[in-house]
Amino acid sequence: MALLVDIQKKLPGFKLEVKFETGMNILGLLGASGSGKSMTLRCIAGIDKPDHGRIVLNGRTLFDSQKGINLPCQKRKLGYLFQNYALFPNMTVEENIGFGIGDKKRADRLAIIKKQVKMIKLEGLEKRYPNQLSGGQQQRVALARALAIEPEVLLLDEPFSALDDYLRSHMVKQLSETLANYQGVTLFVTHNMNEAYSICDKLVILAQGKIEAKGRTVEAFKSPPSLVAAQLTGCKNLSLAKYIAPFELQALDWGINLKTEIEISRQIEWVGIRAHTIELASDGKGDNVFRCWLNSTSETPSWMTVYLAVEKQTQRLDNQQIQWEVTKQMWSELKDKPQPWNLRINPEELIIV
Repeated sequence: MALLVDIQKKLPGFKLEVKFETGMNILGLLGASGSGKSMTLRCIAGIDKPDHGRIVLNGRTLFDSQKGINLPCQKRKLGYLFQNYALFPNMTVEENIGFGIGDKKRADRLAIIKKQVKMIKLEGLEKRYPNQLSGGQQQRVALARALAIEPEVLLLDEPFSALDDYLRSHMVKQLSETLANYQGVTLFVTHNMNEAYSICDKLVILAQGKIEAKGRTVEAFKSPPSLVAAQLTGCKNLSLAKYIAPFELQALDWGINLKTEIEISRQIEWVGIRAHTIELASDGKGDNVFRCWLNSTSETPSWMTVYLAVEKQTQRLDNQQIQWEVTKQMWSELKDKPQPWNLRINPEELIIV
């Protein structure tokens, strides 16, 4: 199973230019709203037509601008799960699942529908209509409908966007289990970095129609190759950087020098540190230890985000605070400690751009 996408399309405000190949690993398209993720899926599906390029699925050309090939949607053999699920309101669960199966004997159709209903764990709800189902149940029906036609490629467009946080966590787990048994190509569009990290083996990170990064998901998060890629993978602390030595840099926005684990280039532009990886230092000694003072805090049910001012004057007027994410338990132990606090940035956790 293999999909090749190499297309260009002019869109309002920017030009979509994407080129990637993928196999049976789940490929995520990660980016902010309006970055071109959904349009990429629509071009693969044949809903929209690229201006130039080609799309090849398992050796079969779906689109080729030079050869004048543009197969219609129904001949591309793909399943599409839309953001709003697009279930037919006048059809039952089993009718929705069976809609795209095509010409098959009645017994074969019923067997496929029964198999899909069992897969999505909705036995006993076959006769219900979409308005009688929860959001999570509707999503499962839409996924079963997409899989019922045995597609060569499955396109998932923000499948969790309409779900609340509680339901989303359950559906992420169930979707991962379902896709583990799927023997085709899967593309998963999301703007949620946690979903991308949990579900996708590989990533393409998009911004304004351009690919900012692509490769294994773990590597894209550990070593994002651009400022935008770092931001989209959740790095909240980013500073302009200045080369000092092969293993040392100055973080200009924070006014501190940092030792690095890897040799850096003289062309270094940015350095980043993820908010949850900052460590409390036992004393003020050692590499990458700095003093800071509390400015403010922001609370979630599980975490405290602590906004810190660093001791040294930075070289930019728009003084950048460092964000530090700690557990509620750690915050209760920390908040009454005398300031300044000594914190440490692990060289292994530095993001170098």
